Amino acid sequence: MTETPSKNHIFTCGRFNLSLESPLVMGILNLTPDSFSDGGTLGTCDLAIKRAEGMISDGADIIDLGGESTRPGAEKITLEEEWRQ
Repeated sequence: MTETPSKNHIFTCGRFNLSLESPLVMGILNLTPDSFSDGGTLGTCDLAIKRAEGMISDGADIIDLGGESTRPGAEKITLEEEWRQ
């Protein structure tokens, strides 16, 4: 039997490196005003930061920032608007 060589599974983004050797927990922070998961309650930057800090405290390895709605019928927005949200 031939052994497969080990591969180094690292995701690099800027100065951050995440090992993909084991499962990671992702927190999803919906920042759209029409979010169906939280009713658009994260209207300020401070509230969003507090929610993200809570996710990290709860064990999140990655935070996905959702700046564009994916609900059916949602209008497309520009990249600038997505970053603003």
